[in-house]
Order: sequence, then C-alpha cells, then structure tokens
Amino acid sequence: MVGSAEEAEDAVQAALASVWVARTKLDPQRPAAAYLTTVTLNKCRDRLRRRKTARFFGFGTLEDDLLLADDQPDAEALAADRQTLSSVQKAIAGLPVRLREALVLVAIEGRSQREAAELLNVTEKTIETRVYRARLRLREKFETF
Repeated sequence: MVGSAEEAEDAVQAALASVWVARTKLDPQRPAAAYLTTVTLNKCRDRLRRRKTARFFGFGTLEDDLLLADDQPDAEALAADRQTLSSVQKAIAGLPVRLREALVLVAIEGRSQREAAELLNVTEKTIETRVYRARLRLREKFETF
C-alpha cells in the first residue's frame, strides 16, 4: 500500500499501538484480525495523504529505493529483476487508492473478495470491479513497454 517495507512496518506498528490504546473498547466477540486490518489500512491511508501533502508543498518525494535479497549470483539478472519489481511497485503506487486497496487485499494478501468487502465496507461486486479495473490499468501500462 505505501510502497516500502519500512513505511509498511511503521504503519503496522502505529496500528498496533492504536489498537493497544483502545483495547478496552474492543468487542471480544468480534474477530480482532479484521479490526486490526482496518486500522492498518487507515494508517496506510494517513501516510499516503501525508506523502501527497509533502509533495504538494515540495518537501521531497519520500521515495525509497527497493531492496531485494540477492538469491542469484548473476548481477545482470538481479538488476533486471529489481528494475521489473520497481516498475510494478511504481505502477501499483500510481493506482487510485480505492483500486490499490482492493488489489493489495485480494491479489497480494490473498484475502477473499468477501473479506476485502467487509474490511473496506463495500459490496463484493465493488471489490470485484475494483480489482478488475486495477489489473486492467496495470496490464495496459505494461503492454506499452
């Protein structure tokens, strides 16, 4: 969602801290995982809004370089993989937030459309449409390469 592992970890830590502070208000009958995911998504949205504001006022791009584990000794293949992954990451980051959220929840995290719909408080059909549109935009972007 946020484009870098470090920012994602910070968002998760912020979400955990928020849930810990509000733990007395939680309903023990409801699953904590869905609530925690919703809080984490909101923390990611907050970070994206702050990033957008920072860019608007010229405080920097806040873009982090992508780091990958070196599983292959071939430096050329590694460079090509990094470039491809970076391109995909930038393309996903360029999607509208609603499309990106649905795509990340369903395609990357492996959640069902029903779970994603409940987390985002929309219908399953809306999630299906958003994932379809996100994939279509990504396909169009990479077919031009």
